[in-house]
Amino acid sequence: MTRVTTADLDRLEFHAVQSGDHIAVAEELIDLANRVAADSEICRAELFVRAGEQWEMAQEAERAAMAYQRAIDDGGETIIDARALLAGALLELNRVGEAYAQLDRLRAVGARNLPTYIHVAETLLAHSDLENAHVWATRGVECFRHQDVSPYMHDLLMELLRIRYRIRLDLGLGEDHLDGLLDG
Repeated sequence: MTRVTTADLDRLEFHAVQSGDHIAVAEELIDLANRVAADSEICRAELFVRAGEQWEMAQEAERAAMAYQRAIDDGGETIIDARALLAGALLELNRVGEAYAQLDRLRAVGARNLPTYIHVAETLLAHSDLENAHVWATRGVECFRHQDVSPYMHDLLMELLRIRYRIRLDLGLGEDHLDGLLDG
């Protein structure tokens, strides 16, 4: 069994950016996920997610979807919920019904963090579903705006508020009380 650290993951992802060889890095991440120790700093599910992201960068949405599904099946915690990532890959594959089924499952259990809400809102915005992007962005802001958060989480909340504001402009909606949080 192999232990994978944040430094290992950073090294691999830096190599992918530097070399442009996202396929080789995705394959290495899948291999690591299949061999990772249970007490590893980076869990198996997160390795599958990171492999899926590399597959997406290589324009391999089908392989990305398979990696995200493996993360879901594994059940480990990931930075961005694998169901949100799978929905994005399925939208890329024009498997719209399956994508929205994943989002429905995610909504039913509740997205647990801001990165997941940001990802869903951006994905739906990129696929021209402004109404649902607005719903997800609003839900994320409402879930996290009253929490005492770190500066990092505050920055994520501001990012989600900016995304939401841009969506509202695209929808032709006027400013509301949540948009006012951007002024603070």
